[in-house]
Amino acid sequence: MTERLLQYIWQMQYYNRNQLVTADGEQLLIIHPGTLNTNQGPDFNDAKIKVNNTLWAGNIELHLLSSDWNAHGHSADQNYQNVILHVVWQDDLPLQVPFPVLELQSKVSKMMLARFDELMNTSRFIACENMIGQVPDLVWTSWKTRLVVERLQRKTAVVIDYLQQNNQHWEETFWWMIARNFGSTVNSDAFEKIARSLPLRLLAKHKHQLHQAEALLFGQAGLLENEFQESYPLLLQKEYRFYKKKYQLKPVSLPLYFLRMRPSNFPTIRLAQLSMLIHHSSHLFSLIKEASGLPEVIKLLDVKANDYWHYHYRLGEPSAYREKNLGEQTIHSIIINTVVPILFAFGHYHQDEALKEKALNWLQHAKAEKNNITRGFQLVGIKNDTAFDSQALLQLKNLYCMHRRCLECAVGNKLLRPQKEPIP
Repeated sequence: MTERLLQYIWQMQYYNRNQLVTADGEQLLIIHPGTLNTNQGPDFNDAKIKVNNTLWAGNIELHLLSSDWNAHGHSADQNYQNVILHVVWQDDLPLQVPFPVLELQSKVSKMMLARFDELMNTSRFIACENMIGQVPDLVWTSWKTRLVVERLQRKTAVVIDYLQQNNQHWEETFWWMIARNFGSTVNSDAFEKIARSLPLRLLAKHKHQLHQAEALLFGQAGLLENEFQESYPLLLQKEYRFYKKKYQLKPVSLPLYFLRMRPSNFPTIRLAQLSMLIHHSSHLFSLIKEASGLPEVIKLLDVKANDYWHYHYRLGEPSAYREKNLGEQTIHSIIINTVVPILFAFGHYHQDEALKEKALNWLQHAKAEKNNITRGFQLVGIKNDTAFDSQALLQLKNLYCMHRRCLECAVGNKLLRPQKEPIP
């Protein structure tokens, strides 16, 4: 037994409530168990109970042992002066207190306790792996929605932080975020720093000349410092040296990584594609915000690098011909990790529920992410058909399953709910 589980049992009223008797033999009726208190003070506030014929209203404190009341020094704490009931797992010590004590140890389902113990001590991919098939689709549907919204609310906080840094400029925020996405996990910090070093107002002056936009990005990335023989890298180098002096630019200090990466994901290719996106678009976030559907967004993001890169993966190093288009998987990654979060954040910021619903709808039509977590869920029978599914599963695994937060999970709640075994 843990104190958190005891709180859960009391909150959900998962114990035999018939003919309750206090430690002093008085008849006890729980009219309202109170509201869980997440701040300092007793565990539950605003409870109502009836002891014999007397109605009591106030707070309830829970402990594993009745002696914990003294051990925690509650008698001298003003926060605990309005306690009307001490709920304990085991009444190990009679207390001289002005309120009744209720012991729950004999009133809780042993089946539920055994199931909780199994969830807490398993080494499986997820704790409920052997039981998850018992959970109805209706529970999953509502829980996935909560998980996705929770994940987007967390990302909204990041967007709001960006806005505070750039004087509430949504297009600039989107530029930072999409650049970070182009950098993928390995180079995301460096790509964001490159974006921050090149404000949109500066890029707007050069976006119509692709080689100038590319020179600015590659130069800030520190990729134009070598000795080149080919004409195109030399052109980029010349352009960057001119604009570096003109705008007093300082290349970013973070390195770019190529190791253990597919050539099509090299930072050089991603920078070239990002340059093309800048070249082709204007007020991109506004266009995305006004888009009627996901196909329109996909079209806006569907770019490929210029012809030079069809024959190169690195500057000055020729390779066999291959078009360097952004690719469906990468486009959907941008939608999932940049477009949807900032659209949801914009809706939250402006209290526009229609935009938040649009963001959720786009997740339901975007392709699901494929990774070790989603594959793990699929192996235990949980579907992963859309990005809505995969985002929910990532949130579930990383924020709940990994930390054994089964008591806060709708799936865990369903599995722990006493059903067949009669509670003593």
